Amino acid sequence: MTRTVYVNGDYVPEDQARVSVFDRGFLMADGVYEVVSVLGGRLIDFDGHMVRLKRSLSELAIANPLSDEDYLAAHRELVAQNGIGDGLVYLQVTRGNPGDRDFAYPPVETQPTVVMFTQSKPGLADAPAARTGWKVVSVDDLRWGRRDIKTVQLLYPSMAKMEAKARGADDAWMVEEGRVTEGTSNNAYIVKDGTIITRELSNDILHGITRAAVLRFAREAQMQVEERAFTIAEAQEADEAFVTSASAFVMPVVEIDGAPIGGGKVGSVATRLREIYLEESLKSAV
Repeated sequence: MTRTVYVNGDYVPEDQARVSVFDRGFLMADGVYEVVSVLGGRLIDFDGHMVRLKRSLSELAIANPLSDEDYLAAHRELVAQNGIGDGLVYLQVTRGNPGDRDFAYPPVETQPTVVMFTQSKPGLADAPAARTGWKVVSVDDLRWGRRDIKTVQLLYPSMAKMEAKARGADDAWMVEEGRVTEGTSNNAYIVKDGTIITRELSNDILHGITRAAVLRFAREAQMQVEERAFTIAEAQEADEAFVTSASAFVMPVVEIDGAPIGGGKVGSVATRLREIYLEESLKSAV
């Protein structure tokens, strides 16, 4: 079945969707995006994603073309038209088409481009990997310095992901100045002596929406949380490790650079946090 996608206010078959070759998202990676999970036909953490979207747009001085209500209506319409039970809605906003290529930003009246599409992923919350865990490898973090902005310039994370695959792993943890920043598309954590450790918020990492929710739920469950950087060596000596993202939720990590974590078994903290996150997020899903 051909998907229906959203392009600048229109719902069209995916093979009829068109964006200008002069769009700065295509020419300059001059745009931002969000990915919202869908479980049981309902949107997870939608409000949080809208807050981050507006922040990313503001940091790049891109005008926000739609209201939260309009974004929500479009998300729901795409979910309905494409019959999505479990899956994802991808939203991208670029600076738009100024009519030609130039390094300088176009005039403020340039209309941003808004594109949305769905991905069907039946059983998203019951991924087998959550029971077996991921293997990760470390790579140098060679990205630009504003990782807190969720931009569409994802080439290096893609390269890191492919390196991980080539090395027989599921993902890569990026390392800068000896400390782990994050995964290719997720925030990274370790657990030691019952304390959950994850890097503090800054321009060095994406301010994960799932991260914020998981840490809030962890504290509400009386779990200890420490926000600081950690090394690969420290991670290899940890009791547990895991990552969080909108599509993986809470995903255990059982091996880092060939060293088993927690005996190579999925840990109880990650398992419990995944259960809590899914249970609580479904309560507030829209």
